[in-house]
Amino acid sequence: MTITKSMPIGEVVQKYPETIPVFLEHGLMCFGCAVARFENIEQGAMAHGIEVDPLVADLNAAVAKPAPAAKPA
Repeated sequence: MTITKSMPIGEVVQKYPETIPVFLEHGLMCFGCAVARFENIEQGAMAHGIEVDPLVADLNAAVAKPAPAAKPA
């Protein structure tokens, strides 16, 4: 597993921007606030009444997807 529930939200978003839609789909929209730099995924999920394990599973699925191939110019 690449992403764990103990990782800071801000770090995850910075390292893996492809996770932003996943946070939004789960209703966790605070990834842009100052607290997200220090709050981990589990804390953020609990504060918003979100189940953390499905969120982490979906975050890991998002980063496991291969990047789209670049289109030739």
